[in-house]
Amino acid sequence: MSSTTPEASGASGASGAPRASRASGSSEASGPSTDTIGVLIVDDQALVRAGFRMILEIEPDLRVVGEAADGAQAVAQVAALRPDVVLMDVRMPGLDGIAATKRLLAEGSTGTRVVMLTTFDMDAYVYEALRVGASGFLLKDVQPELLVAGIRAVHAGDSLLAPTVTRRMIESYLARPRGVDGEARDRLASLTRRELETLTLLARGLTNAELAEQLFVSETTVKTHVGRVLMKLGLRDRVQAVIYAYETGLVTSAGPPAPQ
Repeated sequence: MSSTTPEASGASGASGAPRASRASGSSEASGPSTDTIGVLIVDDQALVRAGFRMILEIEPDLRVVGEAADGAQAVAQVAALRPDVVLMDVRMPGLDGIAATKRLLAEGSTGTRVVMLTTFDMDAYVYEALRVGASGFLLKDVQPELLVAGIRAVHAGDSLLAPTVTRRMIESYLARPRGVDGEARDRLASLTRRELETLTLLARGLTNAELAEQLFVSETTVKTHVGRVLMKLGLRDRVQAVIYAYETGLVTSAGPPAPQ
């Protein structure tokens, strides 16, 4: 995603101690309320955390439930605060963002979604995070409006793969020589022709609106197709669907879908 440097203002301490919610006035330890999106900010730089907090706290539907300075704190904070979305830095001392994400999502027992925070020189780390279940990534200097829109999109079950530059980065990484996952590829047989077509277009980075135009159906129907694809393949979200399509050889960066 493209981006602005967050300004530093209003951070809590590096210990990650949460502050009281402005929206509900209740203790943050009780978790985010049902009408707001609870966000946990994880970064080892206090100024970065402060900048993101400042951006998010002016949005009526977003609530910063806490902060963490490393992966271990993040794991503990997620267990205590149950945020809806975690903004997770990749490189941190101790337990890094990828290891923390893997630990958080390995059991599939949490509804929390993770968005990685990165810069272009950390691409390989980000792709690994996507493979373990992160729902996308944002650049550290993301523009405020894109940060807010991204959090809302991920909370709604979408992914942060739409921008062309992000799509190219995903394709470039996954195009490197690797074996095709035969067992995962066999599961593609459970999809109908329309669902397979949906997955193929989804892997190309098309939005729901673009999918609807390509398939000549409504966006509501597209959401139904996407939901069935995720359910049948046992995938968490659209990001994992994109990774799945590439790793099974259904889609390659060089051309059309591989023959079935």
